[in-house]
Amino acid sequence: MVNNTGGNNMDSSLTDKASKMREALQKSQTITDNVTSILGSFDHRLSALETAMRPTQVFEIDPDSKSRFLKWVWIRIGVLVCMIELSILEHLLCFSSFSVFMLENLRFFGGELIRTNAIRKAHENIDKTLKAAEVILAQFDLLHDAESKILKGPHENLESYLEAIDQLRSTIRFFNNKKGLKSSEAVLSQANSLLAKAISKLENEFKQLLSSYSKPVEPDRLFECLPNSMRPSSGSSGAHRDSGAKHHSEHENDSVDSATFVVPTLIPPRILPLLHDLALQMIQTAHQQQLLQIYRDTRSPVLEESLRKLGVEKLGKEDVQKMQWEVLEAKIGNWIHFMRIAVKLLFTGEKKVCDQMFEGFDSLKEQSFAEVTKSSVSVLLSFGEAIARSKRSPEKLFVLLDMYEIMRELHSDIETIFASEECADIRESALSLTKRLAQTAQETFGDFEEAVEKDATKTAVTDGTVHPLTSYVINYVKFLFDYQSTLKQLFQEFVNSDDNSQLASVTMRIMQALQTNLDGKSKQYKDPALTQLFLMNNIHYMVRSVRRSEAKDLLGDDWVQRHRRIVQQHANQYKRNAWQKILQSLSAQGLTSSGGSSNASVDGGSGSGVSRTLIKDRFKIFNSQFEELHQRQSQWTVPDSELRESLRLAVAEVLLPAYRSFIKRFGPLVESGKNAQKYIRYSAEDLERMLGEFFEEVIGLIFEFEYGKNLRRRFLDNNCKLNVEVREFDGTK
Repeated sequence: MVNNTGGNNMDSSLTDKASKMREALQKSQTITDNVTSILGSFDHRLSALETAMRPTQVFEIDPDSKSRFLKWVWIRIGVLVCMIELSILEHLLCFSSFSVFMLENLRFFGGELIRTNAIRKAHENIDKTLKAAEVILAQFDLLHDAESKILKGPHENLESYLEAIDQLRSTIRFFNNKKGLKSSEAVLSQANSLLAKAISKLENEFKQLLSSYSKPVEPDRLFECLPNSMRPSSGSSGAHRDSGAKHHSEHENDSVDSATFVVPTLIPPRILPLLHDLALQMIQTAHQQQLLQIYRDTRSPVLEESLRKLGVEKLGKEDVQKMQWEVLEAKIGNWIHFMRIAVKLLFTGEKKVCDQMFEGFDSLKEQSFAEVTKSSVSVLLSFGEAIARSKRSPEKLFVLLDMYEIMRELHSDIETIFASEECADIRESALSLTKRLAQTAQETFGDFEEAVEKDATKTAVTDGTVHPLTSYVINYVKFLFDYQSTLKQLFQEFVNSDDNSQLASVTMRIMQALQTNLDGKSKQYKDPALTQLFLMNNIHYMVRSVRRSEAKDLLGDDWVQRHRRIVQQHANQYKRNAWQKILQSLSAQGLTSSGGSSNASVDGGSGSGVSRTLIKDRFKIFNSQFEELHQRQSQWTVPDSELRESLRLAVAEVLLPAYRSFIKRFGPLVESGKNAQKYIRYSAEDLERMLGEFFEEVIGLIFEFEYGKNLRRRFLDNNCKLNVEVREFDGTK
């Protein structure tokens, strides 16, 4: 039983060992299969590595570096192979003797586990090495692909060209992070050289593309972008609208503010994204200055040419001083339109282009815009400065106000468009011109007041009508009231006041200066009656003009009523000076004898104490005086029809009753004698008819006063030149 038991134990032990042997053999077979698989994979990877490392790349690695790299790879592989072979050999030898295996099975299995782990780690190292080599080789593929695209240039396929540059930058970043590779320095040198060439071609492409689509804007296209009310009338040439076709009004600014301007497209929308991408590549390679120069040198001349086609000229103070007023006035009118078109259309359009092309780069965007517009803005503002600094004269006041008004209108646009720090000089220049225009306009007010008061015209109007100086000054003042809001802003440049007190003060001073001058001119007449008629006509013209204009609200009813009384006083003085003498000839005083009564009636051709001879003399004197008055005063003029009729009626009211009374009392005495018609030439009806011929206005004067309300148009567009020389006031019509 003991032996059986011992035998059974031995069999059980052998069974266990056999089982372990089988397991060991199975593991050995598994290891063998794994090793075989590893060697196969290794062979495949070596073949791929050999193929990939063939010198087919345009970018060659330095031969020495490549040799050292391959040598290192092969040594590592050799070491790993030797370790694998040694493990296999030891593994096979361990089965040569079952007994040896049995004695050392514990050592074998422990060593096998260690060797298996080493093989696994070796496999992982080889895999990592091959993957690293594949990544490096992939970068060479990218370099080769990028080079082929860059050598073709950007013109054929710009998007592909830009992608190649991005690939090139990515490769450069890769090798910058692989400074441990000895070949990195050579690769980086070649890649950076290629990038520089690519950017150079990119600059040329940017310049060519920008130049191809940068064309001057034709005037007709700009006019189409204006509101209908501001477009040139059909048949007008250039940009100059018929300035006289419109009257300046306070409502005009409101219409301008509400008008719609359509900003022109300066570069096609489909091209702007391409230009933006090109600019972005240049900025990323620190080529901002080259980009700025190309943009400025391309766009600035185009903008200047657009203005030149429109009619903008580069004129200075000397050029302005040499021009005739009519020519200069037309150029000023054009300049006003040019400023509006430039700011609201061209500069706004250019700002839009810069914003889109340099989006994301604010400093470069604003600097480019400032560089492009600087020259054009300078040309426009220099003309305004030349006008503001030129010799002052009264006729320039209204164009100065127009210029000041357009600068005020465009102020907010200029502040918005040129808001950046880079455009500070442009904003300052525009503001400086606005203030200069305001100052010159204010000084011109003073000059005009002084010129009116000191006008030394010696040639009087012979018919006593309204003097050209009066009509000019009154119309001048009326035109000022078309600029009330503008003048209010202008005066606020110097005096902080919200009311119209400054304009009222200026207007009253001008009116007083005119009256002072008229008083002096009235003394040139030798006939006192004509002196009074002259003053009556001129002051009445002042009053009538004020009553029919906005000046009435400013000067007030007191001024109007006071000057109406002055008109009446001059009318009364005229009657007294012109008709007092002739009325004395119709008086009964001195016709009777010293003992008779002056009221003796005439009966049957005789009267108590009345001398027939004296009666005849009185009729002769009356006839002579009336004919002289008729001859002289029918050449005098009262241009206002109401005043003319009123004055005739006033004369008739004193003359006709006196004449009828005289005829009634003393006419029978003369009629009873011979040649009665010789002495009684006129009936009362004849006198009334002849009085209707007094003060009749000549046709030329009708034109002057009927068109006084349109003087603004003539003042601006020169279709009908003013008859008054503004600066000299020579008094001729």
